[in-house]
This record gives sequence, structure tokens and C-alpha cells, in this order.
Amino acid sequence: MAGAGSSEIDRAGGRTILRETLSQAPWWLIILIIGIVFALLAMMRNEDYAKTFSYVLGGVGMSVFITVVAYMIALIVGLIAGLGRVSSNLVAYHSATLYVEVMRGLPMLVIILYTQFVIAPLIGAQRNPALSGIIALAVGYGAYLAEVYRAGIESIERGQAEAARSLGMSVGQTMRYIILPQALRRVLPPLGNDFIAMLKDSSLLSAIGVSELTQLAKIEGSRTFDYFRAFNSAAILYLILTLLLSLGVRLLERRTSSGRR
Repeated sequence: MAGAGSSEIDRAGGRTILRETLSQAPWWLIILIIGIVFALLAMMRNEDYAKTFSYVLGGVGMSVFITVVAYMIALIVGLIAGLGRVSSNLVAYHSATLYVEVMRGLPMLVIILYTQFVIAPLIGAQRNPALSGIIALAVGYGAYLAEVYRAGIESIERGQAEAARSLGMSVGQTMRYIILPQALRRVLPPLGNDFIAMLKDSSLLSAIGVSELTQLAKIEGSRTFDYFRAFNSAAILYLILTLLLSLGVRLLERRTSSGRR
């Protein structure tokens, strides 16, 4: 009887563990991956679809390149503006605040069009829309990253800065060696989310003729008059890119929350 009771308890415990495992499983991710796999298989079985997909796929490299370069610049611009936003220097603070408020108040498409058709002619770069796009995305997103940096810096306890000053460190040294390293670690996940957002916003560069993913989908659709296949291909590719990046950001969040480097 004791053995039977123990067996019942083991089975009940096994069912509980199974229910918890099933309830915690990322079903949205599993369903999304299955859907993408089936869509890709269906595309590859159709010769016309496969040709469309291959053509649109050629824009992925340009989209990723522009996003990476623009984001690297935006990180620097955002850091400078973010430091200005927490500065006690009135000129630095108000200059950074003016930049942040203006850029955040403008639609990204307007920033892109303004850069290409107003700024680029002034510097002789109107024939290079990719450069205009990089500048526009970097300047536009720099304002959003500035606020991310500001929030990260202000999240560090004031006592740490006061302790550093009491040890004879200057304001610059305190920011460089004490505040920024901790703040950067805290803002890594939101910085990753902004990178994903910039990748999606790079599609707006099709408005100025940059040969990125969305532009190639538009060209293929206008050439074949089959926008369904063209934009389906673009949507699948964007989903794959953003899904991979989102998983990377989630992994980063887990690592930072657990205190591991």
C-alpha cells in the first residue's frame, strides 16, 4: 500500500511539472517559427515565388549595413546628448535638450526627406541617398538613445558619485570610471530594442530610393505586378531578422538581470 501511495504521489508530481513546463513554454515563438518555416517551404516550391524571394533577399545586406553604421553613430551622438542632459552646465544641458525635443518631435520619415532634399544638396551628397539615410537615422535615433543614456545615468545612486568625489576624483573621472560603466550595463536591453526599431525604420529609406529590403520589394512588385509575392517575401525576411535580434535582446536581458557579464 505504501508503494502504491508513493507511486500516486510521483505521478501527480510528474503531471504538475508537465503542466508548469507547458504553461511556461514560449508558444508564441514556437507558432511563429513553424509559420515562417512553412511559408519558406511554400515559397521555395513555387518557381516564381522563389525568384521573387531571391531578388528581395538581395536587399537584406543593405538594410543591415545601413542599420549597423547608423546605429554606431547614433550611440555616440546619443551618449554626448545624454551626458548633456545630465550636465550641470546650462549651455550643454539646454543644447542637448533642444536637440532631443526637436528630433523626438519630428516623424522619422520627415527627418529622412529633409536630410536628402535639404541637407544633402548643401554638402554635395544628394546623389548618395544611402549616406543621407545613414545620417538621418543616426541623428534621429541619437535623440532616443540620449534619453536611454540619461535614464541609465540617473538610475545610479547619488551616493556613489559623492563617494567618488570624496576620494578626490573629478566629475569627469567619476562619470567615466564609476557612473557610466554601471549605467551602460543597465541600458543594454533598451539599446538593443532601439537597434531592432532602427532596422524596421530603415524601410523608410525606400522613400529616397535606397536599394534596401523594402525598396527591392517595391521594384519587384512594380516589375511583375505581383505585390502579394513581393511584400510577402519582405515581410518574412523582416520577421526573421527581428525575431533573431529579439531573441538576442532577451538573452541579454537575462544575462544582465542575473548579474553575469
